Amino acid sequence: MNVTVDLQNASGVRKLPLKRQFAQWASLALADMPATAERTHLSIRIVDESESAELNERYRNKQGSTNILSFPVPPALIAAGTLGDLAICAQVVDREAREQGKSAPAHWAHLVIHGVLHLQGYDHESAPDAARMEALEVSILDKLDIANPYQ
Repeated sequence: MNVTVDLQNASGVRKLPLKRQFAQWASLALADMPATAERTHLSIRIVDESESAELNERYRNKQGSTNILSFPVPPALIAAGTLGDLAICAQVVDREAREQGKSAPAHWAHLVIHGVLHLQGYDHESAPDAARMEALEVSILDKLDIANPYQ
């Protein structure tokens, strides 16, 4: 799977994962997905807490910043090679990593994989759906030698 990432940094944070890391994580999350084109394009915008809160309120009617937001495209566009957009709040991701005792790169990887799975239609609105999505995340993270983030 060849994933092209359009990476935009609007967060003001300088120390971020490399573009190729984002592409690697997305590729792993797409490896077994049949509805995906061989070459896939993904847009990732790294945002600050203000923009994250604005997007979260506008699209989810929730107050405050959040770690990641996913904006999927219609299935026909996925089959044609456009996956969707992710908005990731660098400050929230880094703060969560510190608070949870995780390495920042491991947490970034987890959230990108989590977001790409959302773009593929996975969600965690019900307990069975959450268990299915989390198991898939853990399996993908294991390929990167990253421990289960839910333990």
